[in-house]
Amino acid sequence: MSQTPPLRLVGANLACERGGRIVFSGLSFEVSAGEVLAVTGRNGAGKSSLLRLIAGLVPRTAGTLALDGSDPEIPLAEQMHYAGHADALKGALTAGENLGFWRTFYGAPWHEAEDALDMLGIGHLYDLPAAYLSAGQKRRLTLARLFVSRRPVWLLDEPTSALDVATQALLAAQMRAHLDTGGMILAATHGDLGLAPDKILEIGA
Repeated sequence: MSQTPPLRLVGANLACERGGRIVFSGLSFEVSAGEVLAVTGRNGAGKSSLLRLIAGLVPRTAGTLALDGSDPEIPLAEQMHYAGHADALKGALTAGENLGFWRTFYGAPWHEAEDALDMLGIGHLYDLPAAYLSAGQKRRLTLARLFVSRRPVWLLDEPTSALDVATQALLAAQMRAHLDTGGMILAATHGDLGLAPDKILEIGA
């Protein structure tokens, strides 16, 4: 019986245009299961735009993007978890209700909402409306979306922003666990992710 090949995300000669301006062009990369790609570059170079392009939130002006080894029946965007700068939370809903919505919306259910919150140390906030959370707590709630549905590719935009040192360590542990089970991570960052990247893509170098 043949084995399923490990996943590999490949971008070739990608270009992105926003508002009539070329943000970047000719970008190529390759990330395999179990690897971290750190996307670096100056402010405005296009790090966030690249992650949004990969997530299917902005169109490609040029180039190709493929997740080799994946089920061809599943759209590429449905195999990505994107955690951007915006929290994307409903303030009137509790932390648990917010995660419950995303668990249903994403499909492929994984951890229960309360367990996902516990993974980032905020399980005690399950019944608290999101509007009452601090900036750091909202960030943790946003990142907890990664754990309610299983998707192989994590696209993280400055994931440690607004997190204290202890929570950064919790996130790093969960990222390692994701990699150990064949996932991959692409992270736009200016700082320390808490784990060494396997590859670095510098935009605007």
